[in-house]
Amino acid sequence: MVTSDFAAPRMKIHVLMENTSSSPEFLAEHGLSLLIETRDKRILFDTGASSAFADNANRLGIDLNTVDAAVLSHGHYDHGGGLGHFLQLNHHAKVWISPCAFLPHFNASGKDIGLPPELASHERLCTAHADITELYEGVTLYSAATLPNTYPAEGAGMESIFNGRRQPDDFRHEQYLLIQDGSKRVLISGCSHRGILNIATHFRPDILVGGFHFMKASPVADAPRLRAVAETLLQLPTSYHTGHCTGEAVFCLLKRHMGERLQAFQSGMTLKL
Repeated sequence: MVTSDFAAPRMKIHVLMENTSSSPEFLAEHGLSLLIETRDKRILFDTGASSAFADNANRLGIDLNTVDAAVLSHGHYDHGGGLGHFLQLNHHAKVWISPCAFLPHFNASGKDIGLPPELASHERLCTAHADITELYEGVTLYSAATLPNTYPAEGAGMESIFNGRRQPDDFRHEQYLLIQDGSKRVLISGCSHRGILNIATHFRPDILVGGFHFMKASPVADAPRLRAVAETLLQLPTSYHTGHCTGEAVFCLLKRHMGERLQAFQSGMTLKL
């Protein structure tokens, strides 16, 4: 069992939920939830698709009522489905969301993949209206509006409703958390819908943790494109930890090219950064 040690001074990220599990005692589902432990704050980044992230937190010995603040990376159920459960377990933390988080969102087949609408007016939700919002000293939330579209990003057929009209999702509801940990800059992304190359090349962090959203890509048919992605990522001064929507087969292809610069995370793991 992976244990939590809140007394240690270094930054740690506890993987409360991911598509795969590090051992049979931890639950896995199509979702993401990370508990970020800085020197003086505990920040929950996403809540998975259900309450299962809280079960894994309990197995790790983590009391979710000690979380100081929470962030939803974007408005999809697999990142905010457990939000209601978190609000029941934690009685004080604010939850930072995009102004567009609770807009209707649909996948390529037309299925509703949005957040639970009954939570939209919850008193502890804080809307990050500014493109850049400092949550704490050294802990800053960036909206997707801060990113240049230097590289193409595929929408995978996802749609949303803007101004009363259903249209391709431009993922304006996506947010990224940048943490300055001593001399290190650590960036947390959820699914990187705006394009992992756009995100990584814009922020150029020392460490990037999050999904790459290549799960629909073919490691055979899309191999040239994926190799080009790996080559670009390797040009940056960044180490990468990925999972969830990256896709296991694609991860293996990227790993062959990126070596130790790319690592996978799973439910129950603790990343010591």
